Amino acid sequence: MKEIRFIHTADLHLDSPFRGLGHLPKPLVQRLRESTFTAFQNVIDAAIEKKVDFVLICGDLYDGEDRSIKAQARLRKQLQRLEESGISVFMIHGNHDHLDGGWISLDMPGNVRIFSEKVESVKWIGKNGVSAYVYGFSYPKRHVYSRKIAEYKRVEGVDFHIAMLHGSEEGQGGTHQPYAPFSVDELLKKTMDYWALGHIHQKQILHSNPYIVYPGNIQGRHQKEYGEKGCYFVVLKEAGETEVEFIETADIRWESIDIHIREGMDLTQLFNECIKEMESLRSNKAEGVLCSLTLHQADLLLDNVLRTIENEEFLEMLQDNADFEGAFVWPYKIHATMLHSSSVIDEKLADTIESIVLELKSDGLDEAIADLYSHTYGSRYLDAFTEQELDEILYSAQKLVIDSISRMK
Repeated sequence: MKEIRFIHTADLHLDSPFRGLGHLPKPLVQRLRESTFTAFQNVIDAAIEKKVDFVLICGDLYDGEDRSIKAQARLRKQLQRLEESGISVFMIHGNHDHLDGGWISLDMPGNVRIFSEKVESVKWIGKNGVSAYVYGFSYPKRHVYSRKIAEYKRVEGVDFHIAMLHGSEEGQGGTHQPYAPFSVDELLKKTMDYWALGHIHQKQILHSNPYIVYPGNIQGRHQKEYGEKGCYFVVLKEAGETEVEFIETADIRWESIDIHIREGMDLTQLFNECIKEMESLRSNKAEGVLCSLTLHQADLLLDNVLRTIENEEFLEMLQDNADFEGAFVWPYKIHATMLHSSSVIDEKLADTIESIVLELKSDGLDEAIADLYSHTYGSRYLDAFTEQELDEILYSAQKLVIDSISRMK
């Protein structure tokens, strides 16, 4: 029976800046900054181990349109490993790494096929004579709002048809921009054997038989990108049967822990409970875990215990003697919810404020202050903010908002 085997990955965001890490230990910061590269190496390791025919990379290879030479060189090195193993690569560019940037580009190895801004069909023929068409396009600019799905046309004459698309399912909310919108019905009408999607950072299977799949990103970059991160290993068979297997690739995983306080709980009991829950997250692989802890009904704690939480002594206790080599679990934040007190803001509101700050870190703050630097006279007296200065501004603003809301309650 004819079959093809491939890896489907997307949203690599290589060399992500991971802004706002100034308060973290330096060894952890270094590992976070390397984590996207480590995760991509894990993708390539899986492709070689599974002896796939090709790898599909569905957009946002880099974190920004100013893709660094370092990121390109590290990408190229891993793709050369695939070339040495006789594995082809099909690649499209998305909104973060579109074709209209002013970067210096490194040539990719000969096994790599990069799609242009027009929807193309590329024929692939394996050593055993099995054939497939791979369809896709790269973003010509950052914002693509048109229904590119209309341009996908199935071409007959091969055993399998696989389509790549970096875009958003129509009508779905979330923080991602609605680029290259589509509906599941539109995809199904194209009669492809597999739809390899990118752009959404949480893994999702929108349809099976045929499969329509978002693999999510390969490495979470902040607390909102929590849980397992990785790629899919896919086997397409001539009889129409499809096998999919999720492969975790992240070097560091973001998680959250809920601790439910019992009345009269002392410091030792609370500490042991937190350590137990943290250890339950520890991986048997060399994977790190960054976790936040929410202490529910914290006002049931004794006053002296509550003070150690408020002044962050308790967090320091949990962080003590951390080793960031190999597998680890490290708490970066404790949030307390109160049963009776009105002095602490609602957890959902706190998360919303933090989400806004994360958005400002990625793009929004630069846009907000852009007019200052373009002003004819004002720009003469302004130096560019450093990354640390921008982080301090955002941290101060976040604290000011939370303090102001707390005083209003």
